[in-house]
Amino acid sequence: MALCGVLSCATVPLTERKGLRLIPESELVSLGFQQYSEVLKKSKLSNDTEKVQLVRRVGERISKATEDFLKDSGLTSDIKHYQWEFNLIEDDKVVNAWCMPGGKIGVYTGLLPITQDENGLAVVIGHEVAHAVAKHGNERVSQALLAQLGGMGLSLALSREPTLTNQIFMAAYGAGAQVGVLLPYSRLHEREADRIGLVLMARAGYDPRKAISFWQRMNEKGKEKGRPPEFLSTHPAPEIRIQEIESFIPEAMKYYRGE
Repeated sequence: MALCGVLSCATVPLTERKGLRLIPESELVSLGFQQYSEVLKKSKLSNDTEKVQLVRRVGERISKATEDFLKDSGLTSDIKHYQWEFNLIEDDKVVNAWCMPGGKIGVYTGLLPITQDENGLAVVIGHEVAHAVAKHGNERVSQALLAQLGGMGLSLALSREPTLTNQIFMAAYGAGAQVGVLLPYSRLHEREADRIGLVLMARAGYDPRKAISFWQRMNEKGKEKGRPPEFLSTHPAPEIRIQEIESFIPEAMKYYRGE
């Protein structure tokens, strides 16, 4: 990326790609906490104890594996930005999940029939956490601020264009469907999140090979509805994704200590 010579760039763990990040992570985390609270206020949280415990159990295992991954990647300083929290939002019509800066994660009940079990849910949470670890949100917000607001800082953008800036932020972290804006992830970001996510779930003790059947079920769900679910609409074609995931599995299996 030519801008990297002038602007702030950082390296994505595992893939070693350089990415544009104009915004201090502390600012994004602060805004993430605010937006997360707003989403929860406007949402109905599930009171199904078994399902809530499922989401939190998988989330806790993935979060621990993530912190170990960051330590092993020489990014121990990044751990301080995470205050992990996992909530299940009651909405059977929404097939989606997202991870905001600081490890604030929302999963919608509409996703659970497709994930089916802990392994399936680990695919989703691992993938969303991988976006956060790779700082894809920072990269996307930075690109959007450059394109739409002339590259002004986040604080200034919030003061001058609060609605637009908040929509950009939410869309950048995969929660854009809730504010009427969808910002598709690039193939590059999705490939990185798939690859890192498989390693995270494997390190958490979940079988990365189960990702194949999950994406097959997600593909079938899209065909049933006649349009892709929210979680799929911002992602590349399932057939291509499955082929790429198959190529990443041998790497992830090096960390899997399951049966």
